[in-house]
Amino acid sequence: MLTPDTITFTPGIILVIVLLVFGIVVLVSTIKIVPQGYNYTVESFGRYTRTLTPGLNILVPFIQRVGRQMNMMEQVLDIPTQEVITRDNASVAADGVAFYQILDAKSAAYEVSGLDNAILNLVMTNLRSVMGSMDLDDLLSNRDTISERILRVVDQASHSWGIKITRIEIKDINPPKNLVDAMARQMMAEREKRAEILEAEGARNAAILRAEGEKQSQILQAEGKREAAYREAEARERLAEAEATATRLVSEAIAAGDVQAINYFVAQKYTEALGKIAQAPNQRVVLMPLEASSLIGSVSGIAEIARAAFGPDRGDGAPPSPPRPRPERPSFRVPDSKTGAPWQGGGSS
Repeated sequence: MLTPDTITFTPGIILVIVLLVFGIVVLVSTIKIVPQGYNYTVESFGRYTRTLTPGLNILVPFIQRVGRQMNMMEQVLDIPTQEVITRDNASVAADGVAFYQILDAKSAAYEVSGLDNAILNLVMTNLRSVMGSMDLDDLLSNRDTISERILRVVDQASHSWGIKITRIEIKDINPPKNLVDAMARQMMAEREKRAEILEAEGARNAAILRAEGEKQSQILQAEGKREAAYREAEARERLAEAEATATRLVSEAIAAGDVQAINYFVAQKYTEALGKIAQAPNQRVVLMPLEASSLIGSVSGIAEIARAAFGPDRGDGAPPSPPRPRPERPSFRVPDSKTGAPWQGGGSS
């Protein structure tokens, strides 16, 4: 077993060890493996010469060396909370995040010192500038517009650094508590105002619809009354025409010497008058200062008209019936309204 006491460092062994260490150093300085997502810059005597891409790369030992190791992946940068004064003198606290990606490793490494700090200060400065030029209401409702304006300005300013600002987002905008309470009261008042407006519009529309319905109903009722009046007038006209025709026929019969037509006409009117008197709703006792035999005589006149119309031969083979004698006038008693004594009426036709 070899121990430090038993090993003798001869000049040859020392030379071998020195050469071995030198070879390892040369090998390490010559071969560079760049991981995926990174780019390395190469410097020769302190001057940039080229950029190493991911994979195995060979350098000239002792002349070339790796200068900066640049992350080429998209990175996120937190923007701390800061106070902003809006155009209407409202103080708010705002923060956000910024996303960027290095596109040119040389420019990102040698065109700016402290890339993250430069991006952070650039975003914060433009954030205060953009938000300070807006009113509080616009500030709270237009976050996308604020992010777009800041992104456009910052990306244009950092273009020479070899980076691309991909996105800037506003996370929180926090007004003071008293201002938040005032905004809540304003929102409640606006909602109550809109509710009252909607309620008034609903009442107005309902009133208009009711008025239109009443108007349409009155129009329909008027049209119905007009149609009924037209029908009634037409019925009266037809009835008048029928009565005129009947009167004309009776007149012609009388002119021709037919006395039975007069009896028929008088009996019909007489019977209708008695029916109307009997159907009166306010009459419980009907006083009839009329001769009952007159109605019977009228009926007899109707029978004579029928016999005159059909002739003595009725067509059934039976001999004509002899004329019936006129019945005696019946007597009836009606109490006198003044004395209470019975009054006996009667007479001959």
